[in-house]
Amino acid sequence: MKLENLREERILQGKTQTYMAKKLGYKYTSGYANIEMGRTKTSLEIAKHIADLLNRGVQELFF
Repeated sequence: MKLENLREERILQGKTQTYMAKKLGYKYTSGYANIEMGRTKTSLEIAKHIADLLNRGVQELFF
């Protein structure tokens, strides 16, 4: 996973980890933060949702 792309894109768009976590349905920000830091692997469904929130392709952010 190209985690730096994910983090950089989120920051460039001015979106916080809290914003992303809420949009993805996580109760705590750490749910999203763990994906971004590579501690948790994500499903394709969640990866697609993240890509949609950032208006990017899944390939661009995760491969």
